[in-house]
Order: sequence, then C-alpha cells, then structure tokens
Amino acid sequence: MKKLLRKTRYLYLLVVCSSLAACLGIPKDAQPVEGFELQRYLGSWYEIARMDHSFERGLSHVTAQYSPRDGGGIKVVNRGFKTSDKTWSEAEGKAFFIGDPDIGQLKVSFFGPFYGAYNIIELDQVNYQYALIVGANTSYMWIMARQPELDPAIVTRLLARAESLGFKVDELIYPEQSNKPD
Repeated sequence: MKKLLRKTRYLYLLVVCSSLAACLGIPKDAQPVEGFELQRYLGSWYEIARMDHSFERGLSHVTAQYSPRDGGGIKVVNRGFKTSDKTWSEAEGKAFFIGDPDIGQLKVSFFGPFYGAYNIIELDQVNYQYALIVGANTSYMWIMARQPELDPAIVTRLLARAESLGFKVDELIYPEQSNKPD
C-alpha cells in the first residue's frame, strides 16, 4: 500500500509539474526578443489588440503598468473599464524572468502560485513604443503600445507575424481607447 501511495504521489507531482511547464512555453516557431532592457520596458502600456479570454472580456480602455516589485520581480497592474456596469476593474500581479533578464520571456501570475507565459516576440527595440506579446500557445496574444493608438502599418506587420505563427488574427478584439470614461 505504501508503495502504491508513493507511486500515486510521484505521478501526481509529475502531472502538476508538466502542466505548469506547459503554461510557461512559447508557440512553435516563436522566439522571445533578445537584448531586452527591463528599465526601458517599465511604465504604462495601452492594449491595442488581444485574443478573447474570460479575464478581460467586456473591458475597454485596457492598460498595463509595469514597475519594480518590492522583494524582486515586476509588479503588474492591469486595468480596464467594464462597459456593462460602468466600473473600473483592476488586477495586480507579479512577473519574473524565466531565464536571462536580457531575453523577453517572463512568467506572470495574478492568481497565487499559478503562472502563465509572457513572451515578448516583437518589440520596438529602438524606442520601446510597441510590443507583440504571446502566451504559451496561440490562445493568448496582445499588441501593446505606449500610446492609445498605434500606426496602422505597424499593426498590420504585427498581425502578419502573429498569423504566421498560427494566431487567428480575424478573432482579435480591439478595445476602445479613446473617449476615456471617468
């Protein structure tokens, strides 16, 4: 019986570790940016486009704020306006580099010990004005910019890149960023 219990625990641990590792992956053929500089990335970003998912559903005027976190890592504050009940929604999380801090590959958590992949695969490395971020698979993707609007030519280029990786860009949501509610 002890042997069976030990095997069951081992199997459970193996499944949990495998599941967590899968959440921190990157889509096939995608590569995180190199030469990443966290200090230049910190600050405010506007969400230009995203894949649909439950934790941002119904939100407009979505922003992300990145700052150093006490005790290490990065503090992440995502904010958006919930149009259905005219209220602001805010979620605070934490992010840490998965490997080298000059590689744009992090893990982010808003829910306790559970982390998701935050892979920066395209970045304006001259001025840090826009970024294409993907999760572990083609279900999660964001185009972010320092301003509420992004040059359509840049958006088109980022969409082509995402589509080449298997993202369904025709299903993207483009949240309202103008006429900010009070």
